[in-house]
This record gives sequence, C-alpha cells and structure tokens, in this order.
Amino acid sequence: MSIMRKKIVAGNWKMNLTKDQSLELVNEISKNVDNLSEETEVIVSPSFVNLSSVVDSTSRNKKVQVAAQNMHFAENGAFTGEVSAEMLESIGISTVILGHSERREYFNEGSHLLTKKVEQALEHKMRIIFCFGEKLEDRQSNNHFDIVREQLQDSLFHLNEVDWDSIVLAYEPVWAIGTGETASPEQAQEMHAFIRKLVENKYDDEVSNRVSILYGGSVKPANAEEIFSKPDVDGGLIGGASLNASDFTAIINAI
Repeated sequence: MSIMRKKIVAGNWKMNLTKDQSLELVNEISKNVDNLSEETEVIVSPSFVNLSSVVDSTSRNKKVQVAAQNMHFAENGAFTGEVSAEMLESIGISTVILGHSERREYFNEGSHLLTKKVEQALEHKMRIIFCFGEKLEDRQSNNHFDIVREQLQDSLFHLNEVDWDSIVLAYEPVWAIGTGETASPEQAQEMHAFIRKLVENKYDDEVSNRVSILYGGSVKPANAEEIFSKPDVDGGLIGGASLNASDFTAIINAI
C-alpha cells in the first residue's frame, strides 16, 4: 500500500544559541527553503527562552515550523522551571519533541512519565515528535529490537488510531548521537522497517504507512542523501548540523 508520507527535516538546537543567534540562524534557513516542495516540512526547535522570538520571526514564512524541545505533563501548578502545553500554545507552538535520549539519560525520563506527557500533548491537540532508540550496549548485545519495541509499546501503543495522526516517530540510535558514529543507511532502513511493522501489527497498514519515521543519529550533508533514500526513512531529527545554516540547508535539500 503506497501513501505519500510527509517528509520532515527537524533541527533540535538543544541548549545552544542566544536570542540574536537564534534569529540569525532561522532567518538564514528561511531564505534557503523558499523553493521547498509542499511534501517537505522544515522544523526548528530553539530553547524555551527563544521560542516566542523565533515563532514571530517565521510568521511570514510558512516553510519553517517551530517546535518545543520538551514540556511538562501537568496542566499547571507548582513545578518550578517547567513549561506547560498551554504556555506553548499561547505563543503559537503546536509541535513538541518528547522522549529525546538526552531527556531520558540526564533527567531520568522513563516510559511512565513520557506516557503522561504524550497524553497531555494530545489533550492540547499538539503534534508529537516522539524519540526512542537503543544504547551501544543494547546494539552490541543484539537487544536493540527489543528495546525499541518496549519503548514504543510502553508510551504509544495504548493510543487509538486517530491519535496517530499527531505522532511523528524519531528513531535515535543513542550510540550515534554526538559520537561521530552513524548507523549505516542499511542499519537505519532495517530499524525503520521494523518500527513500521510494529505499528502495522498493533494497528493496521494504513496507520503504519502514513506515520513519518525520522532518523536521528548524526546526520550530516555527506550522508543525508543516502540515508534519506531508504524507503522507510522519512527525514531526520538533526542535532549539531542544524546549528549551521549551510549544513542544515544541504540536509534539507537531500530529502
């Protein structure tokens, strides 16, 4: 069954860039994607303090969307330093990254917490870029498929089919983030095909064929085209290379 899935290149800026640097970067990216096809979406994800400024900067250029890097599971309350879905909505944010490997690793975000975040985001009709993936020891012990299956089952497989219209999956081989290592295009395709089959087995082929699955493991201009050419890879969640306008543009063009 062939369905035209959305192609997505998302830049996760993490804890980088001041306000002025963020605006300079997004303006440069915006100028470079004017001729982008309708089938491809570009997303940037600045830090919380720069979200509103970047949203305002991109309001006239619908080619670049803006996402938050995280959000809290509660509607509001005594959660010092946290940001709610309602707050994000109020400044024009409708997409949020959840479950990033760095949130899991450094802030101990597990499946139970992420399930609550997913449900809160969906309650506010937000789109979710849901991240998951195995560590090096899981890959070396040939346990990587089991880890990925568990992460998806624990946080997403209780959702109904309609909810999946708001889900973008982002597979992160943790061993290939910030290490200079990259899964080969064949390894990426193997895992993406496995993920799509998991979704098909849980729901049906219509759901599995319309969900975009991004690869998030050290994508660079030199390897982007080969990775993106694989049939089950629908784009990328880009870290370091998204902080450079020319590199990020080259990756976008590779789609």
